Amino acid sequence: MRKNTNFFERIIDLINYKGFRSVHDFAVNGLGYTSSEKLNRLKKEGNKPSYDILKDIANKFDEINVNWLLTGRESMLKRVSGFTKGEEIITSPISVSRKTTDPIWDIQDIPLYDLEATAGLVELFKGTSSEAILDRIRIPGIAKCDGGVYVKGDSMYPLLKSGDIVLYKEITLDKIFWGEMYLLSIKIDDWNEYTTVKFVQKSELGDNYIKLVSQNQHHQPKDMLMEQINAIALIRASIRLHN
Repeated sequence: MRKNTNFFERIIDLINYKGFRSVHDFAVNGLGYTSSEKLNRLKKEGNKPSYDILKDIANKFDEINVNWLLTGRESMLKRVSGFTKGEEIITSPISVSRKTTDPIWDIQDIPLYDLEATAGLVELFKGTSSEAILDRIRIPGIAKCDGGVYVKGDSMYPLLKSGDIVLYKEITLDKIFWGEMYLLSIKIDDWNEYTTVKFVQKSELGDNYIKLVSQNQHHQPKDMLMEQINAIALIRASIRLHN
């Protein structure tokens, strides 16, 4: 996160984090304003946010640390205690509320799996890998999740980094919400699969393909045949550990 920013620059950081296209998109579709005038006034050096703006952001995005928004101190996301071994975590829910009608749970007890201890995502989804459960995560305020796994690699950096945890909901290929982030198992050959996290978009090659897109611009988008996807799950939330 950038340091020594003013309030408007922190609004831009928030807009980028939540995936809105512009200040206007954030103001209208994120906060419910009729225009972006309120926010654009804050571009001028020295202009301070009104209480209403702070309240609206806090109400709409309850994972955001208002102290960070107001002062630039601390982290963008609120800290939540009570994770494995008393570690402190920062939870980073990925916004999927616009794409699902699934109910929000007050609290969930979600299994955290060790993918290396399984025969891959397909076997994990079959429910035959109970011995691969590392621990359980209790987390409030998101829709139903089937499990969590650790992220490896840097293809989704800075949104996700290696060592983060993603919480997922298993789906089928006909239930894809285009543009959202997914955990996927990709068939390499009859004996091997590759597990990755990517944005999934429609492919220009036709309905038999999907396009896998990374957050990290050093990783190029790749079109994959649908039949190469062994398993897929919608990413509902991410967790970053600060040890």
